[in-house]
Amino acid sequence: MSETVIKPQKNLSIDLKELWQYKELFYFFAWRDIKVRYKQTVIGAAWAIFQPFITMVIFTLFFNKVAGIGSESVPYAIFSYSGLLFWQFFSKALDQASNSLVNNQGVVTKIYFPRIIAPLASTLVALIDFFFASIIFVGLMAYFKIVPGGLGLILFLPMILVTFITASGAGLFLATLNVKYRDVRQALPFFIQTMLFLTPVIYPVSMVPERFQWVLYLNPMTGVITAIRHGLLHEGTLNWAYLAISIVSCLVIFIIGLLYFKSQERKFADII
Repeated sequence: MSETVIKPQKNLSIDLKELWQYKELFYFFAWRDIKVRYKQTVIGAAWAIFQPFITMVIFTLFFNKVAGIGSESVPYAIFSYSGLLFWQFFSKALDQASNSLVNNQGVVTKIYFPRIIAPLASTLVALIDFFFASIIFVGLMAYFKIVPGGLGLILFLPMILVTFITASGAGLFLATLNVKYRDVRQALPFFIQTMLFLTPVIYPVSMVPERFQWVLYLNPMTGVITAIRHGLLHEGTLNWAYLAISIVSCLVIFIIGLLYFKSQERKFADII
């Protein structure tokens, strides 16, 4: 009688063949998270549209009308919504990925599966919300009679990918920390709220002195939001060298997150 022995991987790479074998579990995690999020809600998936829209209205009233913060060439409402659209995708994906292992504690301690499936499936759920929220963005462009630029159409999918990779990398890192230190769950909302103000969602990059702007681009979401605003809304300018900084930063975040996750993966079931 043959004996099957499951050994944890010793390398730090992703076994794509193994991930494909567990694709049904990936779909199950993603579909379950979607159902749990909107279960017993009155307006269901419309929350994905309602939240960024109401936030845009509040930002427009307080930061634009009261504080006097403005955009360079487009109405502030669509300026702030374009930032919120990608920021909320990133923040939701980061939050859900960071808590994914703890939320699946029962499964993690009972059966073997590639642990990376849990945070990646959570990130995918945030992507679905992003596409619902994009409907309002298209509607705002039509309302303000803004014709999307060709560059923006070209960059749209790559910028979604940059956001996904950044959220996944940071999510893998924080999910690993969260297994051992539950402080992560408490600190994460404060971290995300702080990062919102360090990302040009509310204000244009041009408000920051030029010699310090490259620092903002160490945050990958600065490159994403600036590229989308310039490409689709013709807002501001796009510095390709600064965008490259954001993309490199995105890759560094993902690699660090993945390496840390893989180095601790074998201990998850024991200490979670």
